[in-house]
Amino acid sequence: MNNNVNPSVLAMRDLGPSPEAQITRDIVKRGIIVAPALVTVSWLVWGSAGAWSSAYGLGLVLCNFMIAAGLVATTARISYALMMAATLFGYIVRLGIVALAVMLVRTEPWVDLMALGLTLVISHLGLLFWEMRYVSATLAFPGLKPTMAGYDSVSTPSISHDDDNVISTEKANA
Repeated sequence: MNNNVNPSVLAMRDLGPSPEAQITRDIVKRGIIVAPALVTVSWLVWGSAGAWSSAYGLGLVLCNFMIAAGLVATTARISYALMMAATLFGYIVRLGIVALAVMLVRTEPWVDLMALGLTLVISHLGLLFWEMRYVSATLAFPGLKPTMAGYDSVSTPSISHDDDNVISTEKANA
């Protein structure tokens, strides 16, 4: 009898925190921040139909990100194999849902297809590229990069020793 226990990758699961939910909340926050500018530009270029289309498209994009994160976070707690399947097939299903959502409203008078299409493409890619600055790609800090209170872009941190041999951080003025 072999007592060497090597669990299958298919049986493994994640019980830790959910960094994808944290990242998605941050993406949605940034999407809400950029929404007024995006809708205003669409209104200036395509009129009220462009503004409504842009708002609808941004709503689709943010819902798409939230559903994707929900699928990954939920299925990772069950099994990594299920997470991989949900990621692959979930992408295809979500792509179909976005296409269906566009097809259902394409003939409505409040829709401008150019504004809707550009909003879908630009906001998906734009929010992902914007979020890349804030995502930590390390195992030490999965999810968003940790922020250090009290640090600004002008000063750099330096480590110095106090009299009691306790290490503290100070701002070094450049």
